[in-house]
Amino acid sequence: MAAPSASPAHDYEPAGELKIGQVGIANLRVRTLDVARLASEMADRVKRAPKLFARAAVIVDFGGLAATPDAATARALLDGLREAGVLPVALAYGSSDNEKLATELGLPLLAKFRAQYESAGGAPVAAPAPAPAPAPRDAAEPAPARTEAKAPPKAVAAGQPGLIQATPVRSGQQVYADNRDLTVLTTVGAGAEVIADGSVHIYGTLRGRALAGAQGNEKARIFCRAFHAELVAIAGNYKVLEDIPKELHGKAVQVWLEKEELKIAALD
Repeated sequence: MAAPSASPAHDYEPAGELKIGQVGIANLRVRTLDVARLASEMADRVKRAPKLFARAAVIVDFGGLAATPDAATARALLDGLREAGVLPVALAYGSSDNEKLATELGLPLLAKFRAQYESAGGAPVAAPAPAPAPAPRDAAEPAPARTEAKAPPKAVAAGQPGLIQATPVRSGQQVYADNRDLTVLTTVGAGAEVIADGSVHIYGTLRGRALAGAQGNEKARIFCRAFHAELVAIAGNYKVLEDIPKELHGKAVQVWLEKEELKIAALD
């Protein structure tokens, strides 16, 4: 009698590889529930900096309001944001009413990721990322919300060496220095992103995006040798190239935060 044939080996290789890590995404903290005004403000941002904001993923954060809006109003806002040129993809974590609203809208709830942009007036702003972040990796197109009662920023560990990036950061790549400074010895290309919980030092040309103080450290700074940045931000306060005086383009500059206002000046 012939021996039974061996069972075929099962292929456990997944069809898709799922990874959880650093996500560049904007957080729109709604401070005044005026759908038309919010959509108009967003359309203006997209018009001024289309490479950064056009079709950018956005978390909508209703945590700054006294009450969670009803589903009809929330849908009108989502439609207005889409018409303005961005893509609302989730609601930010909040109250139980907010969770019910997300279910009704068919959207997920997400924590406030570190993202890139604005600090006031219902604008998307940089926010702390609760998940651990990976080393340099390719990242999708972006790009951030200061809460009313934010947790104290995570201090950069004393004596911890900064992260040194010796090769160019190319378009679509992201480098993140977790709880330390970041030093880039070469260039940051257009469409690339460098982020640090401490300060960012760039010894070449900055053409992409640089974000310092990503966990809320308002004393962090950005230094670069040749400034052509798409965007710079410190602790969620940002400026895009269109907002920066032309006489600073191509110069060696430093960027710092003073009374919640982003300052940029040429280095002597």
